Amino acid sequence: MRRNAPAASITEQLDAVTLGQFLQALPPEVAVVHNAGNGNVPLRWVEPSELEDPTPYLLDGEFVLTAGLPFRDEGTGGNGQDSGPAAKARADEYVRRLVAAGVAALGFGLQPYYDAVPDHVLAACRQQGLTLVEVPASVPFAALGLEFSKLLESGNAQAVRQLAETNRHLMRAVLSARPEHELLAALTQRVPVWAVLFGTDGRVRARAGAAVEPSRLQPVLKRLLSGSGPRVETETFDAPGSALVFGHPLRSSKDATLGGLVVGADKSLTPAQNSVVSSVVGLLELLVRQRTSGSLAPSQLATALLLHPETAAGGSTRQLNVLKDLLAQSVAGTRSGQVRVVQGVRAAAAPAADEGPVREMLQWRRLFDSKMVELTDYGFAAVTRLKVDDQLVAEVEQLGWRLVVGEPAELPGLPEAYRRVSSLRARAVASGKSVRMEEVTWSVTGLLGKDAGSMLAARLLAPVLELEPERRDTHLGVLRSWLAANGSWDATAKDLGLHRNSVRRQINSIADLLGLDLGQAQARAELWIALQYREFLPGYAQESQER
Repeated sequence: MRRNAPAASITEQLDAVTLGQFLQALPPEVAVVHNAGNGNVPLRWVEPSELEDPTPYLLDGEFVLTAGLPFRDEGTGGNGQDSGPAAKARADEYVRRLVAAGVAALGFGLQPYYDAVPDHVLAACRQQGLTLVEVPASVPFAALGLEFSKLLESGNAQAVRQLAETNRHLMRAVLSARPEHELLAALTQRVPVWAVLFGTDGRVRARAGAAVEPSRLQPVLKRLLSGSGPRVETETFDAPGSALVFGHPLRSSKDATLGGLVVGADKSLTPAQNSVVSSVVGLLELLVRQRTSGSLAPSQLATALLLHPETAAGGSTRQLNVLKDLLAQSVAGTRSGQVRVVQGVRAAAAPAADEGPVREMLQWRRLFDSKMVELTDYGFAAVTRLKVDDQLVAEVEQLGWRLVVGEPAELPGLPEAYRRVSSLRARAVASGKSVRMEEVTWSVTGLLGKDAGSMLAARLLAPVLELEPERRDTHLGVLRSWLAANGSWDATAKDLGLHRNSVRRQINSIADLLGLDLGQAQARAELWIALQYREFLPGYAQESQER
């Protein structure tokens, strides 16, 4: 680093305009009179100065502009002919200081002092390797500074766009079904490297690109796994794409090494490419931490219930309290309390999303603030401490799902709560609407739902429904009144204003049509339930509206 460089090196900037890019963007009148071959050097700024020694005020990587005043003796004419030994010594010393300060190039402006670049200035630049540019009087120094600012702004904007797109690509990879493999694939697509991911046991977990054999990487890997703290291990190999090899440790929050990422390239990476590698290392660390040292409560709870399923229902108070605390931690709670079972089913009209199970699992974990989520054949089930308010239900429905939300339950009652929620799942599917346990009418008709009830009515009452409307309605009215009167002939006759013998004849006719023994309680119960849905039958509902 040059003596005037700030704490952050030029290579750590988001993006940089190189000397070659800057020179190509200048007007054609601006001529390069000596090219030192440093066109790939990044520029920090364009700085006009007429000081004899401007270096105390310069940073490395600057383009210095001068009209030639530092090269003049007092009394020298403006024809550029002051080329004696003293002038040559001044030019040599001036250029030497610029090179030592890390200046990228010198721009020499013509007029008012010189009509051409002095020969001794050109000779000094050639001898000491400093790019020299001739700037005619028609191009003001301010125009050069403005052009550099425009290039710098456009370059940074492009870098930001590329970085944002790369980050989106990486996030899609980390939420895929195979996040580690997809992350390495995304890395090698964006950066010219190969990559190999090792676990803490030294085995290859994923790889992408034409990497060298893992056996050759063992020395680097050994240093990665045995070291501590932030570090990068380096190595070189005589193999394509492996001139530079870097090993990055994957560290836990306690600085335990959980694995390592080794990448190889033919040449040094740009600042933007190094940023992508750093992002991938960070995401891989998050994945391995989640897998090995994330919240321990869900695994403890699952292990306890798998090995001792009787504990939840009949364990001691101490055992039950331990399980309750683990459940609270698993649903992002601070203490034990009631939770809800929630089931989700995709709406019939909603297209299935093309997303992996990891992304789907993380989505439900986020929405219900719980790690207790299960992906099922019908959709998903979750245990949450949230009340699942209308806003949350609306958010889930916008994703194309319908919910069945259970009532609050304690740990021992979760299996029963799950069964009760499951019993309403068909209703949510049939109605296309989310269902709350608290709002359900707990009756046969309430639980059966309109669609299932209408199907029952259509099948059970089919012989009567096929009659002409007037006779059909008479039969249905008599049957409903008789069932409501619990089979009493006199009560039915009084309700309908008929003679009891007329009621008896019609009930017998209905029984013959339906092929049922109306003396059986089950037959009467099924008919009573079916009659609750007669207004939902397509033909019956239309005729009722016309009347």
